[in-house]
Amino acid sequence: MNSIQLIISAALILASCQKKEVSPDPPGNQGALTLTNIPYGSHPEQKMDIYLPAGRTTASTKVMVLIHGGAWNTGDKSDFDVFVDTMKKREPAYAIFNINYRLANAPHLFPAQELDVKAAIEFIAGKSAEYKTSQTIVLIGASAGAHLALLQAYKYSLPVKIKAVIDFYGPTELVSLYNNPPNPLVPAQLFAVTGHSPATNLSLYQQSSPINLVTPQSPPTMILHGALDIVVSPSQSTLLRDELQAKAVAHEYVLYPSEGHVWLGATLTDSFNRIAAFLATHVP
Repeated sequence: MNSIQLIISAALILASCQKKEVSPDPPGNQGALTLTNIPYGSHPEQKMDIYLPAGRTTASTKVMVLIHGGAWNTGDKSDFDVFVDTMKKREPAYAIFNINYRLANAPHLFPAQELDVKAAIEFIAGKSAEYKTSQTIVLIGASAGAHLALLQAYKYSLPVKIKAVIDFYGPTELVSLYNNPPNPLVPAQLFAVTGHSPATNLSLYQQSSPINLVTPQSPPTMILHGALDIVVSPSQSTLLRDELQAKAVAHEYVLYPSEGHVWLGATLTDSFNRIAAFLATHVP
């Protein structure tokens, strides 16, 4: 009887050792996978589309998070489909997460959108082992989405510190945007999505302005803007550029003289080329 128990025990020990020797994340053994409308919260708008590359590992697969624009209260992740398609071709080793957030309509006024981006990043970081992705995360946002990307990159360092942020014509200093708007609809829009003006809630505007959150530890930042933009004044980007320079934060500023708010064609191709070079330098 003792001999049988000894044999069984030896077999169990051997099996246990064999299991430990098998890597839980074998490199090159993960097929490409697309997951759509994955919830990261309980609200119907708290969803994301996920594009996981083949051969991914928790050690090497970097993450790119896309954040759509739309003045905080409109827009959808599908607006960034062209970015997804392009980035899958240009940066095939990245896992791409294209997120939605609660639009800024009552009762979900700003900063609900900021908190949703934070929750999405926490979800992505927490799923690293399951999705076989690393904790190296970069953000790309356009307009209001760029504003949200900058807030996340500059304000929050947990659960992970953002490695780089790409800002397409995003608002950076909300008080000046309200008081010196590029068109008369801007103050009304800011009031609509926050429920306040700077006069009634100055701290909200200040704490929601990425320029006030820049420190020497802020992540590398790329800024792209059109000189003819009448939705978000180009001065919003030059203010951020100057603050990044003053704090010695790695950055690149690109101004397109003939573009307004949003561009396509050769200019967008140039933007993608510049983004690829920027990421290669700062997120190798």
